[in-house]
Amino acid sequence: MWAFILAAGEGRRLRPLTERIPKPMIEIRGRPILEHNVLLLVRYGVTDITLNTHYLPEAVSEYFGDGKRFGARISYSYEPELLGTAGALNAVRDRFDETFVVLYGDNLTTCDLSRLSEAHRRGGAVGTIAVYERADVSQSGVVVLDADDRVVRFVEKPRGQEALGNWVNAGLLVLEPTIFRHIPESGVADFGKDVFPEALAAGETLRAYRMTERLWWIDSLADYERTANDPATKLLVGAREKTDC
Repeated sequence: MWAFILAAGEGRRLRPLTERIPKPMIEIRGRPILEHNVLLLVRYGVTDITLNTHYLPEAVSEYFGDGKRFGARISYSYEPELLGTAGALNAVRDRFDETFVVLYGDNLTTCDLSRLSEAHRRGGAVGTIAVYERADVSQSGVVVLDADDRVVRFVEKPRGQEALGNWVNAGLLVLEPTIFRHIPESGVADFGKDVFPEALAAGETLRAYRMTERLWWIDSLADYERTANDPATKLLVGAREKTDC
């Protein structure tokens, strides 16, 4: 199974931490966020990984190289201009001729990928989205579900009553190649804003995997401090005993 990790983020709200490194290279528990994500994939047997880059790309490629020392085969897809979470895949869409994983490289998670993959296989959907219950959904993509965990609607960064629930996109997707029917071959496209709503409108089935595992989002300096000081991050793959704050 191939994986594509979105690692192009600049992280302006995390400055000064991101003045010399891209957002996914910020360290938590002694390793870059991106390294924890690579090691998570490798733990579950996903070893063919493409990292997309944009801001300070050499900071990523020089650290990971060909991926051998992490137990992976890593390649790179450089984005001169940011094309969104889905548009970023176009440069390498020919690689994805079977079920594949997309991981948002600036989040941290302990998600059990074997359970997520099994839920996808059972569901018979074009895509399965790991979702996480979050109290404040104003900065997230809300995933509206029915009783059978079928996705019925997406609401990006909702306001007030528009939220319609507290399950949000956790940034971990298992997708079938047929999802490319709904990704324009050029230009900017986002899974939550564009691709998934179009797929639903076309009658495609999307399902959700309700996470009971942990998820940490790092969108601000306050998020970073909260995550860096959370003892539960010792559960991360490859976490070192000493947290580098």
